[in-house]
Amino acid sequence: MANKILKIVLIIVLFVVFFELGLFSSYTIVTAEAPNIQGLIDMQITKIQDFFSPEKVNEALIKDPTPVNITNKKDVGLKMETLSQVDGVNVDSMNITTLEDTDNKNFTVNIEALGYASPNSTSGQIVISQDPSYKVIATAQASYKENGLMVDENSIAITSILKLY
Repeated sequence: MANKILKIVLIIVLFVVFFELGLFSSYTIVTAEAPNIQGLIDMQITKIQDFFSPEKVNEALIKDPTPVNITNKKDVGLKMETLSQVDGVNVDSMNITTLEDTDNKNFTVNIEALGYASPNSTSGQIVISQDPSYKVIATAQASYKENGLMVDENSIAITSILKLY
């Protein structure tokens, strides 16, 4: 019996080790930089903790995201542009939703917007494309002010930047 448990634990450990090695090597191949091992491990732990937190599980099971309208879209777009280091964020494509009760004074919102890369230069010609290059996803705190629902620009955190092909 102890041998079976030891084999199972060994298989799990080997799986985790091979997974991590694959993650680090693919990061190196994709970015052509040495991976920040501590940063990647911290990111994985944070995502797993967020995924299994009781609040997130209950909210995801109970209701769909509620779309919200904010009054400071341009300021939020500029802040997202700065934080994500893309050359532009389309505020018209911005999608803002929340899983929390919008009657609360403060609540967390999820922001998705399309981002643009700088124009490509090929043999002396500048090619400007209307197609977005990235999808930028962020979270932030929103609250009701005298002007309406506003996102606190200092609370914006980029959760992912997806390259569109």
